[in-house]
Amino acid sequence: MKIAVFGGSFDPPHIGHEKIVDKIIQQIDIEKVIVVPTYLNPFKENFHFKPLRRFKFIRELFKGNTKVKVSDFEIKQDRAVPTIETIKYLNKKYNTSKIYLVIGADNLKTIHLWNNFDELQSLVKFIVITRDGYEAKNDIIQFKKIDMNINISSSSLRKNLDFNYIPKKIEQKVSQKWKKE
Repeated sequence: MKIAVFGGSFDPPHIGHEKIVDKIIQQIDIEKVIVVPTYLNPFKENFHFKPLRRFKFIRELFKGNTKVKVSDFEIKQDRAVPTIETIKYLNKKYNTSKIYLVIGADNLKTIHLWNNFDELQSLVKFIVITRDGYEAKNDIIQFKKIDMNINISSSSLRKNLDFNYIPKKIEQKVSQKWKKE
């Protein structure tokens, strides 16, 4: 099976995340996109929405899309999980013939610092999503580029409390839970 793995904090999920999944489905020859919300990004110290809440938001967002599976693997670990661990788990679970790993262009500068990077690089083909303010090129990895350039991030969304960037499908649930977590 050919899959694309799209991991992230999704804190909260926004329209950029939704559009990335749509573009992957349109442009990459895969059978499934596996969306993997993190318990805690290994490069971050905290989160706004609790991990299970983010998982539920993502599951609701992609409910009904047969090309998308939302994985609770990292959430269930109850800790920050290195990407290599998730890739090995998904490789075994789906008996993959090819795994694409979707990352943002903002990750290119530090990707060599990821846990067991050389092994990770041997297991996946990278897809880099362009992002305003970040150059999508490096000398470390080869990758397929998908142009997005949506000027939105979960951190700026949290800072500005702008619900216009939350997908309509989950907007009400996100706004209801905003103050509670």
